[in-house]
Amino acid sequence: MLNYILRRIFWMPILLLLVSLIVFFLGVYGPGDPVEVQLGNNFDEQSANRIREKMGLNDPFFIQWANYIGNALTGDFRESYVFKNRSVSELLLPKLIVSAKLNLISFGIALAVGIPLGFYAAINYGNPKDPLVVIFALIFYAMPVFFTAPFLILIFALQLDLVPVSGWGGIFDKRIILPALTIGIPGAAVFVRLIRSSMIEVLDTDYIKLARAKGVSENMVLWKHAFRNALLPVVTIMGFSLAGLFGGSLIVELLFGIPGIGRISLDSVYSRDYPVIMAIVLIGSSALVIANLIIDFVYTLIDPRIGME
Repeated sequence: MLNYILRRIFWMPILLLLVSLIVFFLGVYGPGDPVEVQLGNNFDEQSANRIREKMGLNDPFFIQWANYIGNALTGDFRESYVFKNRSVSELLLPKLIVSAKLNLISFGIALAVGIPLGFYAAINYGNPKDPLVVIFALIFYAMPVFFTAPFLILIFALQLDLVPVSGWGGIFDKRIILPALTIGIPGAAVFVRLIRSSMIEVLDTDYIKLARAKGVSENMVLWKHAFRNALLPVVTIMGFSLAGLFGGSLIVELLFGIPGIGRISLDSVYSRDYPVIMAIVLIGSSALVIANLIIDFVYTLIDPRIGME
């Protein structure tokens, strides 16, 4: 198992370097001149050349890339082209924290609702309770965010006056309830379908039938043997969900007035603020690679045979 994990750790920096190379290439050779973005209407060739020299834009590509990676490793993603004299780290860090908190609560809701319901549907396979759970899961999964969010606002905020409509006050503020439900409900539906199908498949295997034939208690069969093995495909989705904690949700953040990463990501694309775009992509890529490493490690804990392959 140790060799399996070490191999994954060895490949992690190589993958991140390849991603950073592609992202930096697109940032350097993408449409638009960063100097023109910075100077705006005050553009003149003399000032532009001076800024290019100061920013190192006249250096060879790989020199620029190496300098960027060296600075990024210390948390320095350069300054924003649009927000004058503001570092990218200073701009993104508070918004990343907000998006991470929101998505973490949404992820918890998805797990807390989806896994028990999926398990319940699987053990009632062939019973009317199973299709009932599946139908509700499909309905909630099919609901688009721009329908779910106004519906929740209408019922819980305007009609019942239970929670505020918009704004941000942190994890323990009432204002997180509606946006967390908006993101968490479709996620719960995904986990219902995954855990149900995985459990049904595992319960039909020979070793489960053998365990039951030997007189092993049903609780032991379901929880120790079936549920543990059914978690393998679910762990993959859980890992990718954790990797998306910093991704933000543009529509939800706009509808509920949440100062997360979604809006600044969209604004940076429109304004061609490449340092901000590159930082967001690199952070997201790093989170994805780390999530894959965690998934591989959890796989070996759930199924030790994986570490021997």
